[in-house]
Amino acid sequence: MKNSNMAAVVYTGLSLLAAALFIVATISGDYSSVAMIGGAVWVFILSMIILMPPVSGAFKKRGR
Repeated sequence: MKNSNMAAVVYTGLSLLAAALFIVATISGDYSSVAMIGGAVWVFILSMIILMPPVSGAFKKRGR
């Protein structure tokens, strides 16, 4: 598997983990399911945006 594909798997997995942790954190609160799912989607998207450059850079540096 190429480094770019591995980087995509890693930052997508970390973003999914962040979204799952958000769901777990809000499950005990008094939030509607729409708010929980919408928040989890928002956390996933922001995590993807934040994690993509550093993870890709780390894999690129490691591949040299």
